[in-house]
Amino acid sequence: MSQAISVRCKLIVPVELRQEIDRTLQRFADACNQILDTAKREKCWNTVKLHHLVYRPVRAATGLKANHVCQALRRVISNAKAVKQVHKFRPTSLTLDARTFKYRESDQAVGVTLMSGRVWLKLKIGGYQIALLRGQTPTSATLSKTKQGEYYINIAVELDTPPTGKTPKVIGVDLGRRDIATASNGRSWSGEHIQAVRDRFSRVRAKVQSKRTRSSRRLLRRLSGRERRYQTWLNHNISKTLVRDAQAIGAALAFEDLTGIRDCLNQKSRSKAERRRTNNWAFYQLRMFVAYKAAIAGVPVVLVPPAYTSQTCHKCLHIHPERGKSYRNGKSFKCGHCGWEGDADHNAAQVISLLGATVNSPEIPKLSCPLGPLGIGIKPAPCA
Repeated sequence: MSQAISVRCKLIVPVELRQEIDRTLQRFADACNQILDTAKREKCWNTVKLHHLVYRPVRAATGLKANHVCQALRRVISNAKAVKQVHKFRPTSLTLDARTFKYRESDQAVGVTLMSGRVWLKLKIGGYQIALLRGQTPTSATLSKTKQGEYYINIAVELDTPPTGKTPKVIGVDLGRRDIATASNGRSWSGEHIQAVRDRFSRVRAKVQSKRTRSSRRLLRRLSGRERRYQTWLNHNISKTLVRDAQAIGAALAFEDLTGIRDCLNQKSRSKAERRRTNNWAFYQLRMFVAYKAAIAGVPVVLVPPAYTSQTCHKCLHIHPERGKSYRNGKSFKCGHCGWEGDADHNAAQVISLLGATVNSPEIPKLSCPLGPLGIGIKPAPCA
């Protein structure tokens, strides 16, 4: 098994090459926009048919290399299938393939084909990137330019991953808004600060949007990027810690399958602020970060049904016997059956851990999930 990742490396670009790189980036963006206009006008989104329509006109108009035009076409088609589509491409990045890119490990340099031909650029990287690139022969990359005028290249590599065998040890992870993640091993990440940051950005956005000026739109784009980068940084740190903890004890990680949770929550009558907070909840990104980090580390990841995980006591596996009532009250959980009392999110993480052990090792009966009398929600299997 292998896991594809992108290794971000800073480029050392001589002054005399900057103009040529910028010219290639601009022509690549022009090609993407020309292809996009043709696709919309002809209502053609088939890769082969669109290629015959645009290849020669785009090459003649931009002067790009053949493979650059092909990559521009692929980017336009991929953009059309994306959830959040780009309506106008900007000269910020260039997609490279095996014919327009080469990595040289001996002196840590990359060969990039520009409009004038191939140039070799040194990489400014540390031990982390060197270790990931060691022994690799990557065939694709993306060259990009930041707003600060610095150049980077994201190199796609395939890493061999160890087999993820079954294990009886499982760390359950409860995801939420008040606490971003609570693990059954005792770790917890509060969402108070990120919620305060989002609320502050929301107030600033509302104030800026009322101006309706060109400069206000530029400010909105900067604010959006700043908030998104902070959320991404936080999710990377949480996922790294979770995977490291699981790897240290040879455990699997279990999460609730929250597919469709936003649609379900948005059907309820709630305030505008609560609806915004739910829609800004980046739980899927966190799960994706955990998935690829866990694959590299050889840590199994399992998903469990979310039903009753927050209402069930992890000690006696009972829920409240009266319909519509729960032993959980906000952040507190007090079981009326066995008397256990503690943090509600930690209790939910423990329940997820128990369910995860059953999913990860189904041949070992531990729990069954039917609802029955006396408030039993998740109970020991009869043969356990």
